[in-house]
Amino acid sequence: MPRPEVLDDIKSAESDADDIVAEAEEDREQRLSEARSRADEIRSEAEQEARELRDERLETAREEIEAERDDLLEDGEAERKELAAEADSNEDEAVEFALERFTEAVHAQT
Repeated sequence: MPRPEVLDDIKSAESDADDIVAEAEEDREQRLSEARSRADEIRSEAEQEARELRDERLETAREEIEAERDDLLEDGEAERKELAAEADSNEDEAVEFALERFTEAVHAQT
């Protein structure tokens, strides 16, 4: 093969190689861009799911706290009623005791 044709073939091969490298570089950049975009989407979806899960758990906790609060108030009301009933039943005894003490005090002074 004559020398000028070899040089032309080499130049053509180099040009083809440069084109292939440039195309591969563009393809790489495109894939990286797509991967970054997809990663952003995945991250955004994960954050949204995490917020939703947090909100669900928070609502559940609030409901549990409210139920426990209601139970405590109910128990407290029942205990208050018991104490009031006990106090009412002891009222006559307390009055009797107070009168006895008062009578003893009056007799002690005379």
